[in-house]
Amino acid sequence: MENITTGHWVFAGIFTIAFLTYLFFSYRQELKLHKVHYKSGGIQVLLLIVITLFVLFVFKRLF
Repeated sequence: MENITTGHWVFAGIFTIAFLTYLFFSYRQELKLHKVHYKSGGIQVLLLIVITLFVLFVFKRLF
């Protein structure tokens, strides 16, 4: 970490902001297309993953 200068941090910050801005506007442009191809159900998959991870965590603590 001693070789990282202030310029590196500035570049990383600008790059992060630019990248996230690009992602946001790209998503906004394709929002209508996403609504056509990806119907409801994404929240259910996310909920299933969270529940599965929680159950694994509980069983790991118990045994």
